[in-house]
Formats: sequence, structure tokens, C-alpha cells
Amino acid sequence: MQRRTFLKNAATLSAFTILKPEIVFKSRVNSAIRVGIIGCGNRGTAVITSMSQNTNTHIIAMADLFQDKLQKGLTVYSQLNSAKGLPAISSSNMYRGSKAYLELIGNKDVDAVLISTPAYAHPFILEAAVDGGKHVYCEKPVAPDTEGCKRVLQVGEKLTSKLSVAIGFQIRYASAYAEMVRRIQQGDIGDLVNAQLFYISSGSDVPEAKNMSNDEFRIRNHFHFEELSGGILLDQGIHMLDVCNWTLKEHASNAIGTGGMKGGAKLGNTWNNYQVAYEYPNNINVSIHSTQLGPVFGDVCCRFIGTDGVGEAHYSGGVFINGKKAWDSGIPRAESEISPEKRAAGVFLSSLQDADANKENAFIKSIESGNHLNEIRSGVDSTLTAILGRNAARAGKKTSWDEIIQANERIDPKLNLGQFDKT
Repeated sequence: MQRRTFLKNAATLSAFTILKPEIVFKSRVNSAIRVGIIGCGNRGTAVITSMSQNTNTHIIAMADLFQDKLQKGLTVYSQLNSAKGLPAISSSNMYRGSKAYLELIGNKDVDAVLISTPAYAHPFILEAAVDGGKHVYCEKPVAPDTEGCKRVLQVGEKLTSKLSVAIGFQIRYASAYAEMVRRIQQGDIGDLVNAQLFYISSGSDVPEAKNMSNDEFRIRNHFHFEELSGGILLDQGIHMLDVCNWTLKEHASNAIGTGGMKGGAKLGNTWNNYQVAYEYPNNINVSIHSTQLGPVFGDVCCRFIGTDGVGEAHYSGGVFINGKKAWDSGIPRAESEISPEKRAAGVFLSSLQDADANKENAFIKSIESGNHLNEIRSGVDSTLTAILGRNAARAGKKTSWDEIIQANERIDPKLNLGQFDKT
């Protein structure tokens, strides 16, 4: 082809293939999954930030009880949208008060919702979202009590194949953990005999109550109140219990435990330490130590002991198998193992580096592809496993799974939410 003819043809082709900026902008907006966030606190903001940065999403709506949470969240969410060339959240899509979640769910432009409120609200908001035809990403636990778990389970039973519901157990999507679990399940450590679980966390701050009602103070500091959060075993230890249920493909049969509040903050009613022994099917014994105490964050670890080896996974400190079929994920087991070259290349101790991004991608892609997720059953089982341990420790006696199901415990948060509505 002669040069003149080539340039002429290229110019003609460009006229059809180079899109105007406004067309590209509209295409990006139209293709994105439109997400609304219910509960604009620290955890919700962390999740929606990661979701925005790692998936094809557009944050278009937000709801919270408190105006200051909305305003703080708006700044972050608008920056996230702007970084992707997407419009900011409209003021008409900002909802405040006790019915704010219903207003957001009723917004026809919202495709999916992130529920990141205190745990007491998860069951009724999740139910409303599914009834409203929204895809849902709900933080764990699914509820602080057995009655709430049963309510969520009923939502799962009526969930259509047209909706996705994900529960916030992101460790199942961490590549290193997933590979270790796969190897254990295929028999690389032989017959499982025992599992040891640890979540050793530092204590949380004791806030001051300033110009607010008792209800507002409790909601803003819900982790200190068992009726709102479920307690530390449901908030933190539950992650390791979920990994255990995932690996064993079972939930616990019974539990016995102890714990208390020694050395903790003089606030609320949540215990700051639990030591629980579980019995799982196939004569597998599991122990968990969960603490939220002191100034130092300790280890988070699951260790599976079999007849041919031990599988071990830490948040920071490696994921590996020792035994006849040894395996190592390559994640450093100690700070001293990281050379300056590795550190410069982005090698860190964390075993969860890809967990959030993988989880959020799986959720959004399930919506885009139509291969929808339903994680309610596993989410309920892990929550009930944590409730079983908490209640057995509280009662000071061996308690069975069937007993907590039959008791149908309901913890009344005793909140007057109407006080937070606009006047």
C-alpha cells in the first residue's frame, strides 16, 4: 500500500474508532455496578475503598444513622469515584436516620449494597435488601444471636438465582490460605486429629461520652456491647472458626469454655478473653484462644494437626505444611527473612494481601456474569459456631449445637432508633 493511501485510510478509521471523552465517560458509568453503602464507619469505608479500587463499581448512594459519618464518608467515596472518572454521590442519594437503609434499598439505581453496620442490624437489613432485589455484600457476623442467624438462613432459602449474597469472610479468598486448605483436604497431612486457633488482639480504646444519648454512645462503640456486636468471639475469633469450618467441611457439634473481663476496659459487657474447646464430627478436637487485651497485637493463626503433618497459617508469619508432604507458600515466616531487595519488590509478611481484592472481585463478577453467589449457609454456620463457643463459656458447661438451635436465643439491643431521625 502506498504511504498516501495508508494515511488516508488510517484517518478514516480513526474517525470511527477514537471515541469522544464524553462517550467514554458515559460508557464507564453505564458499565459499572452501582453500589450503595449502609453503615459508613471505619470497616465499611475500608471495604468500599478496596471494592472501588479493585472492581468495576460506582458508589452512588450511602446511608447511616449519623450525619457526621455521612459527611466523612462522602469525602472518601467522592475521591474514589473521581479517581475512576465517575461522578460524585448526589446529595439526594445520601440517607440519614433509622429508615435510611430502606430509602437506599428503595433507590432503583442501586444494583448492590454493602452492609457494614453493627451486627445487631445485619439480619433485618439483609432481609430488606434481598426483598428489594439487591445484591448484597454483608459483613460478618450475620447476627449476634441464634434468632438472627435463623432469620438470615430463611433469607438464603428464598434467595433466587438472580441475586448474589456474599458474607465478609475474606480469608477464604486469600491465595495462600486457599492452597493450604486444598492440600489438607486432599490428604497431605493425613487424617486430621486436632486444630488450634488463635486470635490474639490488642485492646480497643475507651472513648468518652460527649453530648450524646446512651443509645448513641453504645452504637458508636458497639464492639464493647455484646447485644450490639456479639462480642469478640463473633467479631474477631470468628475468622479462624470460619477457616476451621471451611477446612473441615463441618461445623462444631458441641463446646465447653471459659473466659472473662479481667484487665479489660471498664466499659460495656463484652468479655475480652475466651478459651473454648470444640468437638467436631469424626472425633476432631478444636481449641480457640481469642483475646482483645493490652497494648500489643499478637498472633492470628490456625494450625491443623494430622497423622502425617501439620498445616499452619498466620496473618503475618507464613502459610505452610510441615511433614511428609511439606509445602511452603513462599510468604516469609519472620521479619528477618525479608531482604532489602524483597522489601523493595513489595514482599511483606501478610498472608492476606490479595484476600479483599479477590473476595470483592468474586462478588462483583458474579453479578456481571450471572453466576451468582450464595454464601449465607456457610456464613450462618460460622456465626453459630462462634455463638456456641460464647454461650458455652458464659454458661460454664458443655453445650451442644442442637441446644443453641432449640434455645433460639434473642438478644434485645434495647435501642430507640427513632431518636436519630430528622426532626
